[in-house]
Amino acid sequence: MRKYNFMRPLLLIVSALLVKSLVTNLCMVFGMEPGPADNIGFIAMLITALIIYSRIARSRRK
Repeated sequence: MRKYNFMRPLLLIVSALLVKSLVTNLCMVFGMEPGPADNIGFIAMLITALIIYSRIARSRRK
């Protein structure tokens, strides 16, 4: 486990949770019910995690 970077997984988790909370709160500010707003926030969290993971994996290959 040489050269393992602990910052990459932490960055992935923190950014995904931050986007989920931001999108959920934004949806609720615009008048959406808490249930659907949470679902949209979860979808945004998954999309963010996939994008950040693909960028980390791409930079690791180079």
